[in-house]
Amino acid sequence: MAAYQTIPHKLRIGPVELKNWLVLAPMAGITNIAFRLMVKTQGAALVTTEMISAKGLTLYQERTLGYLKSDPRERPLAVQIFGSEPRTMAKAAEIVLDTEAQILDINLGCPVRKVVKTGAGAALLLEPGRLREIIREVRKAWPRALTAKMRAGWKPGHPLAMDMARLLEDMGADAVTIHPRYASQGFSGKSDWSIITEVKKSLSIPVIGNGDVLRPEDALKMREITGSDGVMIGRGAIGNPWIFSQILLLEAGITPQKPTIRERREFIEEHFQLLCHHVGQHGAARMMRGLLLWYTKGLPMSSRFRGAIGMVKDLSSLTRAMDLYFSALEERDK
Repeated sequence: MAAYQTIPHKLRIGPVELKNWLVLAPMAGITNIAFRLMVKTQGAALVTTEMISAKGLTLYQERTLGYLKSDPRERPLAVQIFGSEPRTMAKAAEIVLDTEAQILDINLGCPVRKVVKTGAGAALLLEPGRLREIIREVRKAWPRALTAKMRAGWKPGHPLAMDMARLLEDMGADAVTIHPRYASQGFSGKSDWSIITEVKKSLSIPVIGNGDVLRPEDALKMREITGSDGVMIGRGAIGNPWIFSQILLLEAGITPQKPTIRERREFIEEHFQLLCHHVGQHGAARMMRGLLLWYTKGLPMSSRFRGAIGMVKDLSSLTRAMDLYFSALEERDK
């Protein structure tokens, strides 16, 4: 692998200068405030909220407004919204303007049926006229940095990313993120990084690559192959938030090491405490049960541990099971 500079490559999105080029992707049910804070400790330059319904914001639904909750330590923060009505999207942007978010991101990539059937998410790639109107209205309401995250198109054989990216640039977007799978693919198959390359060649605004970055090497490889200005990491960070710090080490020519069992345990405990603080003990126990499946993947005796916590619902039982498991692993390593 080629040697990389010791000073991290930086990324600028409109007026927002990031300390490096690594971005946490928006992920429903994952990128809540606790997860974002933990990822920040590992070097992510920009973190993004879960995708938030523009309609829910404009109706001032308590749960939807809760997704806007943030912490000063997260900054810079991007908020992602989804919707299909220009005025609703603009009104939602005005609501986000009352937060500390520096960047507003428009979702043009979600392939989930309940989203696309409303004309939102990846469905907007099929309606350039509506998309143009949405960006026009949002741009009027939102004076800060504006970005969009999109798929390659709706179905293989019909690429749309190039045309949509140019449209976004023409309408005043400050950057675009390309996930080079088609909406109809979901997360199956392999992402086609050459699409990122082509979009990057045709735009003057920053292009961020996304898709199949599961190891530190993948991030450097994506940037080298595609010429992308930044790399956004989603699934590769679930249960492995250390990927951000490992990428930065690798960029500096240092071989990164996996976290020790003790480091992993302390990280998980801190994540758990943050969840308890922000969503309460019951919600934290429910969320952490799922996250532990990822955090312990590939560790010794993990299948037995995952089976043991599968039916656990209360905080004390989950904490006890976690303590027993990691104590056994630490004893094993002695």
